[in-house]
Amino acid sequence: MDETVFRHGKRPGKGLFLVGNSQFPTLARKVRACLNERMKICAITMVYRDHWALGQWYRHFARQLGAEHLYVVAHGADPEIARICPGASILTIPRDDLSRFDTRRGDMLNAFQNGLNQIYDWVIRTDADELICLDPERFDGFADFFARQRRSAVFSLGLNLGERAEDAALSGDEPVLKHRQSAVFTGNYSKAWAVRNRIGLKAHGVQLRPARVESFPFIMPRGVYLVHLKYANSAALARAAEHRREVADQPGLGNPGQAWLNPGTDSRRFFKQFEALPELPWEEAEPRAYADISTEPVRETGPGVVRARRDTPRIRTRLPDWFSAL
Repeated sequence: MDETVFRHGKRPGKGLFLVGNSQFPTLARKVRACLNERMKICAITMVYRDHWALGQWYRHFARQLGAEHLYVVAHGADPEIARICPGASILTIPRDDLSRFDTRRGDMLNAFQNGLNQIYDWVIRTDADELICLDPERFDGFADFFARQRRSAVFSLGLNLGERAEDAALSGDEPVLKHRQSAVFTGNYSKAWAVRNRIGLKAHGVQLRPARVESFPFIMPRGVYLVHLKYANSAALARAAEHRREVADQPGLGNPGQAWLNPGTDSRRFFKQFEALPELPWEEAEPRAYADISTEPVRETGPGVVRARRDTPRIRTRLPDWFSAL
């Protein structure tokens, strides 16, 4: 039977049936096209004064999702955010109490995210210095990617993008992926980045009831990369250091760790290791990194977290040309 019959439920992908399978590849393309048209996707981040990174985040996601589907939580009043992110929705929250910063920030963003999931099929959530990049040979954008997903959360293969000694300084709002190509695969930034069905995010992974931790599927599709920009612009890194130290220097638990408390030491350590690593071509480095990081996730029943392993070998490579076109 060559006819294709679609019956949709309330949300894309629910209650969808196909009648006939004589031309399955053609039918699959029709299914994805139908879902793509109805797929609603947004992105949310939280920021304080990291204007360069926010500009990169906004440009990247506005181009692919539309500015009207971007949400920026401003940690303290900052009129510059509206200039950097025209058309995005901006929510300002007070900055008068920085205690338990990581814990309170995570709980609040999970609540915002759950609210957005009442409107959107998928919510993308990253820090302002993180870009999600999809291999165009595998996916025709975010709608195509999400139309293929059957679970409630997805992870990414992490990359620390780095500034080399020979790299020219970045000026203005230049797209960083056009000017930085050296990167290191990292388990630490192989984060959960998109969710639906009221799944929370925590500690670079997903937050669950303890009873769900052991059985929750760890999904890291091939061709999905989280590019961490912290070390890609040394000038912006120096400007952000003082703000990070201010947050980390609060008493009590639930605050960022040593990388924020001693940002200068952290940066020097990264760049020293970055320059010392041998460089492998992408075609060799990417499969090795994916094999290392995409298996045997950490499952912590106490805090209710599933995340990628952090103790994975660091492999330096150069990004393929398609990154610069994003």
